[in-house]
Amino acid sequence: MNFLLDRLRHLVLGHGLFGFSRRLPTSAGYTGWNPEATVNRISSDELLRAGGLFVMTIGTTWLTGGWQYAAAIMLILLCHEMGHYLMCRRYRVSATLPLFIPMPLISIFGTMGAIIRMKANIENRRVLFDIGIAGPLAGLGPALVALFWGLSLSTVVALDPNNQTMIPLGDSLLLRLAESWFYPGLQADQDILLHPLAFAGWAGLFVTALNLIPVGQLDGGHVLYGLLGKRSFPVGSLVLIGLGIGAVFYPAWWLWFALMLVFGFRHPETVDEHIPLDRGRVALGIFALIVFIFCFVPQPFSVR
Repeated sequence: MNFLLDRLRHLVLGHGLFGFSRRLPTSAGYTGWNPEATVNRISSDELLRAGGLFVMTIGTTWLTGGWQYAAAIMLILLCHEMGHYLMCRRYRVSATLPLFIPMPLISIFGTMGAIIRMKANIENRRVLFDIGIAGPLAGLGPALVALFWGLSLSTVVALDPNNQTMIPLGDSLLLRLAESWFYPGLQADQDILLHPLAFAGWAGLFVTALNLIPVGQLDGGHVLYGLLGKRSFPVGSLVLIGLGIGAVFYPAWWLWFALMLVFGFRHPETVDEHIPLDRGRVALGIFALIVFIFCFVPQPFSVR
């Protein structure tokens, strides 16, 4: 079953590309961890740059899906990025403010997400784990609220194979469960026309799944390295091979596969590798894996 979005019929959708890049590797530019260092102060220039990009991205997401979509997707992305940022502040790891990337017309989300650059190495695997998992956990809640609230406002429409204005959205396991809950009697010749809030929730969960791919310096790679340390490399390599295999069936995954190769899929070491995670963090790591499995969309987009 495909979820449909009608509001984007006037936008350009690049075939074979996500038009979306969630986060650049945050460990680029490590300068070495200093336990006596103070967290960098936010300069007026940095605040102005971050605020300007944030306002611009509100505008591009509003243009893409209306004010309800813009409010929801910006809240989801902001919660995700602030989860990382505030955890960096907690552990005195110098990091930039979240820098949002407005992207009208090209990206069907109206944005290419946001980036945060960390400017210091990481003390140990616990700190790395906490910084890595804080973003997905912070963004998960508002994404779920937007999805379920939006589904309750969505409508069922007759499936028209000749309608070229619809963009079918792929299903995750969570989406299939939500569909069966909200629309148990959906017929084979029917589809769901998503409310803008539901599309924001879908996009937020898609973002979460992409970030939780357990490889390299994605959030999932940070979490995996926190759990396994140097033993995470074989697991990440298998995941990368899986992406390559998936790209045979859905070519857009070649982009993600290439990005992993360019930015590196071997995670850098922390300063102290000998501090293990406690049981609570291990449980959170397992929960993150479950979230990834339920939110991952093997074929996110297609065009009728």
